[in-house]
Amino acid sequence: MTGSPLTGSTHVSKSDDQKLAALAKKNAAKAAAKPKATGRRQYDSTLPPEADEDIERRNFFSEMKKREF
Repeated sequence: MTGSPLTGSTHVSKSDDQKLAALAKKNAAKAAAKPKATGRRQYDSTLPPEADEDIERRNFFSEMKKREF
């Protein structure tokens, strides 16, 4: 990419766009093909079953831990 960082303009060639589109398609296919582990972590048999929203919340926060802000 070329352009001045002060002006904020960037030039992206068609080949770069095609490469980016191919990479996005590849990553989307990989994400769709990867089975999500929805199995429950059960450490104590006396605990009540985990609700679906609890599983989604746990997955969300585990993804957020991986990111930098």
